[in-house]
Amino acid sequence: MKRQFLLILSLLQIMIGYSQRVAKVSATYTYYAPETMSVEEAKRVALDRAKIQAIADEFGTIVSQSTSTIVSNINGETDSHFFSVGGSDVKGEWIETIGEPVYNISFAEHHLVIKCDVKGKIKETTPSKLHFETTFLRNGQTIPSSNIEYSNGDEMSMQFQSSTNGFLILFFLVRNADVAYRILPYRQDSNTLQQIKANIQYTFFSKVNNNDSKNTEYIDEFILTCDDKVERDAIYAIFSDNEYSVPNLKYDSNGLLYLNLQSFKDWLARVKRTSNDTLIKTYELKITN
Repeated sequence: MKRQFLLILSLLQIMIGYSQRVAKVSATYTYYAPETMSVEEAKRVALDRAKIQAIADEFGTIVSQSTSTIVSNINGETDSHFFSVGGSDVKGEWIETIGEPVYNISFAEHHLVIKCDVKGKIKETTPSKLHFETTFLRNGQTIPSSNIEYSNGDEMSMQFQSSTNGFLILFFLVRNADVAYRILPYRQDSNTLQQIKANIQYTFFSKVNNNDSKNTEYIDEFILTCDDKVERDAIYAIFSDNEYSVPNLKYDSNGLLYLNLQSFKDWLARVKRTSNDTLIKTYELKITN
């Protein structure tokens, strides 16, 4: 009985310790954008960096080669910031945003200045045992992962390789339409998650050189279109070595599975809150017409 009591007490301590790793935070970040950057893009960068700053202030940072130092000199004042665009160098992740970010837009010495205030929930993280690598291709040719750019009518495919067996789902976020489409598994796949085998390089959305066990006729090819001058969308890759629940999806008129952007954000927040064995990566895509 005493041993059982000690075991229960230990489990309670673990649970309490885990709950303490979630925090409500607020942050302010002022971003001095280059002249060539649009207001919308500058707002997105300011928001991303405000989130990272909030996590770093609360949980600290991890020194790595991908950390960047930005030094700016505005009106004689030097300002240095350490940040990681993907958030991989801070000891936590952004779970969800509370309310709407507040922006203040001004100009100083020919610079677009964006001040962003944001509130949200964050979770402290430990180094993940999961690891995967992705490479995006444009019309079959590799493009730099740091600058994923396409033109209207380009074919998009993606290479994926994991060091462990697991399960993958991909969502394509169309920001102008506030919609998240599930693009993997494919439309004619009855599975809710794409099964991945370790150390195999998959090429998705291409009928050439792919290692998918399915017939090529079931593979969805991906052609990107852009109605505006520039469109910025995103692909979310959610990977785990265990099966996990997926959100309730609907079919559109083209047979694509989707959910609205807010529902996607709510589901993603639940995954982040409840799972310690799920790795989520976001890829920003720029499409020009």
